[in-house]
Amino acid sequence: MRSSSSSSRLRLLRDAPAALRRIGLRLALAAAAVQAALVGGLVVMDEIRKRREGPKEGFPWVDQPEVELQSGGRLKLYPYGVRLYEAMIEEIEGAERSVFVGTFIWKGDAVGRRFVEALARKAREGVRVCVIFDGLANVVVPPSFKRFPKEIETLHFRPLWGPDNLANPRNVFRYHRHLMSVDGRVAFLGGYNIGSLYAAGWRDTHVRIRGEEAREVENDFVDFWNAHRTDDLPEIPPVKERAWNPTATFHRNDPYLRIFPIRAMYIEAIDRANSHIYLTHAYFIPDRAMRAGLIDAVKRGVDVQILLPHRSNHVTADWLARRRFHELLRAGVRIFWYQHLMIHSKTATIDGIWSTVGTANIDRLSLLGNYETNLEVYNERFAAQMESMFDLDKTNAEELTLEEWERRPLPAKIVERALSTLRPLV
Repeated sequence: MRSSSSSSRLRLLRDAPAALRRIGLRLALAAAAVQAALVGGLVVMDEIRKRREGPKEGFPWVDQPEVELQSGGRLKLYPYGVRLYEAMIEEIEGAERSVFVGTFIWKGDAVGRRFVEALARKAREGVRVCVIFDGLANVVVPPSFKRFPKEIETLHFRPLWGPDNLANPRNVFRYHRHLMSVDGRVAFLGGYNIGSLYAAGWRDTHVRIRGEEAREVENDFVDFWNAHRTDDLPEIPPVKERAWNPTATFHRNDPYLRIFPIRAMYIEAIDRANSHIYLTHAYFIPDRAMRAGLIDAVKRGVDVQILLPHRSNHVTADWLARRRFHELLRAGVRIFWYQHLMIHSKTATIDGIWSTVGTANIDRLSLLGNYETNLEVYNERFAAQMESMFDLDKTNAEELTLEEWERRPLPAKIVERALSTLRPLV
C-alpha cells in the first residue's frame, strides 16, 4: 500500500511540469483567441464606420516659404499633398541625370499612374529612373499596376508571396521610407505615400531639400538599392560627394545592420528640452524610455504637447496607444486628438530650435524594426514654421483631459487591458 501510494506521488510529481505546460499553453491559446476576436471585431466596426462616413477632405494648412540654412541649402515644408505632388512632378520633369523614388505605398490610382507616366517619359529621354516600393504594403495593389514600364528600374522589396519570402525572417523589416532624389540636387522626404487618398484626404508632412544636403537622400537610396537589389537589377554607382552640415542631419534606421539612430535622436532631444516639446504622430506607442523622458520633461517645467489622430487608419494601433494615456495625462502631458480625418505626420519641434520631419512613428516597428528616414534640423526659422504648423493643426483638434479619460466606459478599459500584451509587436 505504502509503496503504491509513494509511486503514485512520484508519478504526479514527474507529470506535474508537463501538466502545467499543457495548462499554460491552453491559457495562452485562449488569450490569443480572445485578442484575435477583439482585433477582428474592432477592424470590422472601424470599416463599417469608414464606409458610413465616407471619405473626407479639407483641413487647415498654410503654405510656408523656403528656409535658407547656413550652408546655403534650403528647406520647404509641405503640409498638403496636392501641392507636394505638383512640386515632385515638376522636379521629375526637370531631371537631367537621375530620378530615384522610394515609397512604402504606391497606389494604382490616378495619382499613382501620373507618377509612373512622368517617370517613364524621363526614362525614355535617357534619364536613369529607379524606384523602390514595399512588397507587403502594396499587396492589395493590382499586380498589373506594379509591373512598371521596362524603362523604369523597379525594386519590389520583399514581396509577400513565394516560399522564399514567406520563410524569410527578415520579412518583418519593411521599407517604410518615403523619399525622392532628383540629380542629387533636390530631394523630398516625409510621411506622404503616393496615392489619390493622400493628396487631400490625409493631413501629412513632407520637406523638400535643395542644396548639398539633398545628396544624403540620394546616397541613402543608392545604398539601399545596392544592398537589396535582385540579380536582374544593375548596381548604381556610389555617391561621390557627401554633405557635412550639422544643422541638417539625415538619419536612417537599418534593422538588418541593427542601426537605429532615430530613436536615440528623439530621446536625446527630449532630454535636452528646456521650454516645450511638440510632437505630431500618426501612431504613438512609446516605450518605457520615451515615456520616462516625456514625464521627466514635464517635471522640470517643460510644456509637452502631443497631437494624434482621433481615429487613425489602423484601429488596433489606436487602442494600443490608449493604454498609456492615463500615465501621461496624470503626469501633465497634454494630448490633442486631430478631428475628422487622418493625420499621418511624423514630426516634432522643441524649444524653437530643434525639429525633425521623417517617416518614423513613435512605436517599436518604426524605431526598432523598419527601414526609416528622418531629417534633423537645428534652425530657428524652420522651428518657427514647425510651431506655426502645430498651432494651426490644433485648431482642428480637441484636447483630451485626464478627467474625461477617467470617465471612459468600462468596456473600453477592458479592451485596452486585453490588448496590452500586443504592444511589443508594434
